Amino acid sequence: MFEDRIIIDPEIRHGKPVIKGTRVPVDVILGSLAGGMEVREIAEEYGITGEDVRAAIEYAAKIIASEEIGVYA
Repeated sequence: MFEDRIIIDPEIRHGKPVIKGTRVPVDVILGSLAGGMEVREIAEEYGITGEDVRAAIEYAAKIIASEEIGVYA
């Protein structure tokens, strides 16, 4: 789902992932969620949809899932 809603373009926000058709970065959405805002509030605040917010969460989950965790001494 997120593939249709999240884009990375070097010309927009220095290549940070954003909601397609906007300049709203995924990290701002996630930070808003972490700060206690509800999906509806974020959608209203940034002029995006609830599906866009959920796509940002899905994108972040995919990134985290693909990370390799090393043991540091």
